[in-house]
Amino acid sequence: MIKVLLLLLLGVPALAGASELPIFDAHVHYSHDALSVVTPREAIAILRKAGVKRALVSSSDDAGTQKLLAEAPDLIVPELRPYRRRGELGTWMKDPDALRYVEDLLRKHTYVAIGEFHLYGTDADLPIPRRIVELAKQHGLFLHAHSDVDAIERIFKQDPGARVLWAHSGFESPDKVREMLRKHRNLWADLAFRSDQGSGGKVNPEWREAFVEFPDRFMVGTDTFTPERWHYIPDHAAFSRAWLADLPPDLAERIAWKNAETIFVTGVKR
Repeated sequence: MIKVLLLLLLGVPALAGASELPIFDAHVHYSHDALSVVTPREAIAILRKAGVKRALVSSSDDAGTQKLLAEAPDLIVPELRPYRRRGELGTWMKDPDALRYVEDLLRKHTYVAIGEFHLYGTDADLPIPRRIVELAKQHGLFLHAHSDVDAIERIFKQDPGARVLWAHSGFESPDKVREMLRKHRNLWADLAFRSDQGSGGKVNPEWREAFVEFPDRFMVGTDTFTPERWHYIPDHAAFSRAWLADLPPDLAERIAWKNAETIFVTGVKR
């Protein structure tokens, strides 16, 4: 009953979960506090139940990501978060130990991105974030940035060839997101923890224009920023399938999984 009520609140039609549209969830965390709530095996079972084809996973610390990768290498796409604990999201950019942590793990493991990290305004020009941008370039990695427009602009000023996944589309309006995508050809946007793009199985008209203009630049994501949100992944997948069904099939497939599959698995050259 609780699940049905949640789906109704989200505006998800009752049969949305029956859709077989695969999902590439481009915003998943499996941090230190999640391990005591959801075991690696249970986490993978949740993803498979939701019809998640792949998941871009980061964690604080990196042990969670590595545990999920070992459990399901066919499903998990690893990224490296520069936090050892969740509480470092506001301090990492000034912490030399966080940088050493990233550099050490880059020597040990393989990733497709550095992030998701929180970075705003002029903090993007601090020495540690600058080094992170350099490391991403050196290792051919994406930057998954939970950032405002100012920080995104500063990242591209440091490295015009950087490839950036903009977490939550910056929580910006569709018009602003379109403006940024027009300006930066190497900017992609995830829709994690947003519901304004669609409700009741219908796509918001302004977001529809953005999706049509940039069919290759958007992807969905849940954002399991607390352990409890792991149990929400299947419901979020159903919610995503509901509004995606209001788009042309090819466009829906791109946003649901093909865009993320292309850039993180198939690979896009710098």
